[in-house]
Amino acid sequence: MAGAFPISTAQFESLGIKSIQNTIISKSVSGKKLARQIDGQRWGFTAKVITAKRSDVYGELISFIVKQRSGKENFTIIPPEVEDARGTASGTPNGTASAGATSITLGGTGTGTLKAGDFIKFASHDKVYMVVADQSDISTGTLTIEPPLTTAVSSSDIQYDNVPFTVHLTNDIQEFGVVGADKDGNALYQFEFDVEESL
Repeated sequence: MAGAFPISTAQFESLGIKSIQNTIISKSVSGKKLARQIDGQRWGFTAKVITAKRSDVYGELISFIVKQRSGKENFTIIPPEVEDARGTASGTPNGTASAGATSITLGGTGTGTLKAGDFIKFASHDKVYMVVADQSDISTGTLTIEPPLTTAVSSSDIQYDNVPFTVHLTNDIQEFGVVGADKDGNALYQFEFDVEESL
């Protein structure tokens, strides 16, 4: 692991979130569709960092990216805009379910709601999951998520704010470009990168 993305100084100008799930689809002569998924789901991002001076952002950012050795190292990133739940969740909810489940039995001391589209993470997992149906009470009932659990959870605490994704860079070449200058003649840099969840 090679650290956490320096989000405090490098804010995003744009962020594209991808759900990656390889599926093989074939159709019979009669038109019947046959589908099979060949590996687990993972998240990916395409992010563009705000245009800024090297002294403001890019010195720290360039050194961080170089430390990743292309895709060799994993690092954590908390994407802005989606880092916090849209619901009113507070406290410490937990969940119990077997591997492969998409319905999580809730317990713990949490209160409030989670909304479809919120990202969550279990204390015992590196994998990040998405809530796919609104949950009106996070202390009881069942929470519906995707993708299915990669491993079982047993009263595992659920993180719903500042959810860190463990990722790696997907390209071997990382390019930092000067795209212009400010009114004082300082070079302004821009950087776009792609990452994929590491499991």
